[in-house]
Amino acid sequence: MFLITISGLHGTGKSTIGKLIAQKLEIKYYSTGQAFRDLAKEMNLTLEEFSEHAEKNPEIDKKLDDKINEIALIGNVIIDSQLSAYFLKSVADLKILLTCPLNIRIQRMIERDHTSYDEKLKETLMREESELERFKELYIIDLNDSKKNSEIYDLIIDTSNLTIEEIADKILTKLKKKKK
Repeated sequence: MFLITISGLHGTGKSTIGKLIAQKLEIKYYSTGQAFRDLAKEMNLTLEEFSEHAEKNPEIDKKLDDKINEIALIGNVIIDSQLSAYFLKSVADLKILLTCPLNIRIQRMIERDHTSYDEKLKETLMREESELERFKELYIIDLNDSKKNSEIYDLIIDTSNLTIEEIADKILTKLKKKKK
């Protein structure tokens, strides 16, 4: 049974790495980011519009958080979420934080979403600011607190200059050491 959390800002590689590790371990993968995008689409809103909507409607975050806890109980899953390490700190086998400079993150998202640099930069900065404020207000969690991050996460990886396979190898090595 595995319960792994992967956190990080947009474009750090959470989804790509999470899916790859899930495939290698033959376990499920769940992304709150995708769930957030799906909710925005259902409401026919852009990510920016939906982020603004979520600021005024805390039940959206609560719904996503409840889903994380529900999925964690089932086990054998990788949960890709900004806050999963905080919510599941006592039950997760491995809590991973991926980091990367803004310019690289934006470039990755441009390639994924086929948008312009300026458009993706504006959207990302607005979403991240919205999330940071919501998380501080709703949970008293500051994702920029490096001291707290070093206490919460078992593994912090700067993905800037690593391949997907190199990142996966670091995670799998750490998981093997923790499981011994």
